Amino acid sequence: MEKRTLPVVGLACSACSANVEKKLNSLSGVKSASVNLLARTALVEYDATEISLEKMKSEVNAIGYDLVIESNRSAEAIERRELQLLKQSTLLSWVFAILCMCVSMGWLNLGGKAMNNQVALLLALANFVVCGRGFFVKSWQQLRHASANMDTLVALSTGIAFVFSAFNTFWGDAVWSVRGIEWHTYFDASVMIITFVLTGRLLEERAKSETAGSIRQLMGLAPKTARLVEAGEIRDVPIATIAVGDVLEVRAGDKVPVDGIVTQAESFMTEGGAYVDESMITGEPSPALKQKGARVLAGTVVSQGKFRFKAQQIGEQTALAQIIKMVQEAQGSKAPVQRVVDRVARVFVPAVALIALVTFLLWWLVGGNAALPQAILSAVAVLVIACPCAMGLATPTALMVAIGKAAQMNVLIKDAAALESLKTVNAMVIDKTGTLTIPNQNIDFTKADDLPLEMRETLKPHAEEAMTELQNMGIEVYMMSGDKDEAAHYWAEKAGIKHYRSRVLPQDKENMVRQLQAEGKRVAMVGDGINDTQALALADVGIAMGRGTDVAMDAAQATLMGDDLRRLPQAIRLSRKTTAMIGQNLFWAFIYNVVCIPLAAGVPHLFGINFQITPMWASALMAFSSVSVVLNSLRLKLAK
Repeated sequence: MEKRTLPVVGLACSACSANVEKKLNSLSGVKSASVNLLARTALVEYDATEISLEKMKSEVNAIGYDLVIESNRSAEAIERRELQLLKQSTLLSWVFAILCMCVSMGWLNLGGKAMNNQVALLLALANFVVCGRGFFVKSWQQLRHASANMDTLVALSTGIAFVFSAFNTFWGDAVWSVRGIEWHTYFDASVMIITFVLTGRLLEERAKSETAGSIRQLMGLAPKTARLVEAGEIRDVPIATIAVGDVLEVRAGDKVPVDGIVTQAESFMTEGGAYVDESMITGEPSPALKQKGARVLAGTVVSQGKFRFKAQQIGEQTALAQIIKMVQEAQGSKAPVQRVVDRVARVFVPAVALIALVTFLLWWLVGGNAALPQAILSAVAVLVIACPCAMGLATPTALMVAIGKAAQMNVLIKDAAALESLKTVNAMVIDKTGTLTIPNQNIDFTKADDLPLEMRETLKPHAEEAMTELQNMGIEVYMMSGDKDEAAHYWAEKAGIKHYRSRVLPQDKENMVRQLQAEGKRVAMVGDGINDTQALALADVGIAMGRGTDVAMDAAQATLMGDDLRRLPQAIRLSRKTTAMIGQNLFWAFIYNVVCIPLAAGVPHLFGINFQITPMWASALMAFSSVSVVLNSLRLKLAK
């Protein structure tokens, strides 16, 4: 089985992402697929012996979208081009809209009502072809595969308004005037709908780009070139040309290009060593001394001195690339609540189309031919205002910002479900050695039992502060140690932990997690070693230490880089704020539709209130609802 994160081109709303996800999951050989609307990516796990990426791309193309699988196609370049085209289409659409409005409203008199209507028709048609054709092309592709999305709603609403207006332009007098019915054209409404929708998408794209800032910052840590030492000469080469075993040189101020082992180091202050700032990877504020044999990581910065090192991990194998991959996959994953929203989105568009049809029939049946224009406008307004974008963006925007912010805090979260689960944690089991304390490496371990407990190991910086904060948040903390009773009691007291156990085996840690879960508690396990793996896997949320074993990090749902344990309560607070924000977003998105659909359908008229949302204002409100959800989620970036 292989797992890949593939950029998706053409996503506009939650129904789009749901359609692509449904298509991918229906393919033989695809074990699972999760499409993230905000990140514009598909996280696909598949059997490469059963299905190829080319086959997936072909199937996705057939429903109007595209998967970027080619190495020579940059997803960022495609997105930049798409954004530029969107800017141009939006600006041109505003030109058409203003001209059409002036002509339709009679502000520009071109020779009477008939001529004005014909010019408005041409302007609206030009707007459809030049700026809005994407809505019609994609809705047709969706229809061919028995699915629908936001493009369907826009195409239906503007198409109906245009066709009805074109009919009135040429046959209005012959059909309506002879019956004493006053008729109008609505070319301006059809043009303004497309203009407002495009404007909304442009504002969304700009706001969404802010949510991906953490990934761009991580990617920006990797340099583009490196100094290759070859045959006694040093030359700059592109980072993509570096091979395992190459010897590279970095100097003060340089970024380390790939992972490797130091072969030679020097500094004017330290004999036989140089200092490297690893804070962006480990979270440690002090530069680390690097001498011969030390490991260095891509993206870290040489603070002082210079050194040469042999490349060991390159490209996607570097620690930085793995961190970026983990954050991308986490941002592309879905929380349980989002899967419910996606199921709603799949039926939402057909349901809205049905509501619009019922709205049209009721107005027409009640008012006859005289109410036909009102029936059409009401149906069009319903189609426009009931876009599922806000609902679809409510969860992923908040999750993407939160997971990115967690990465900046040096907490790497594997998936959205883990972030959502953190908020419910009310008990934490924490390993002692390597997690809560740091063994003193410079002691003679053969005589360790004869040394005082200050001297054998050291409490990690801010550990006591972190444990106190967790307990103040209502989280019970249990320290587990394989050490003897005296040492466990001493370090639990030093850290301010009330509950602890000594002389425990790996099975005892697992049993502790089981016991707390049996008592109805939601348990987080924090550990760093192989002996913590069972408990990490069993816990509701497993948190591994970044300096720990690979096995522990594989079993955990989150990884804490560095030794600052204050990140634990901060991550839990972030989870609680994120969940609250998702609730806010979903509430307002739901209320928006509950309130606005009846207003667009003309329900107030039933109670003698002469108020109704017109198609033009419906498109503006729809755009505002989507943008407001994204902007609300961005507030997480400002959270302390």
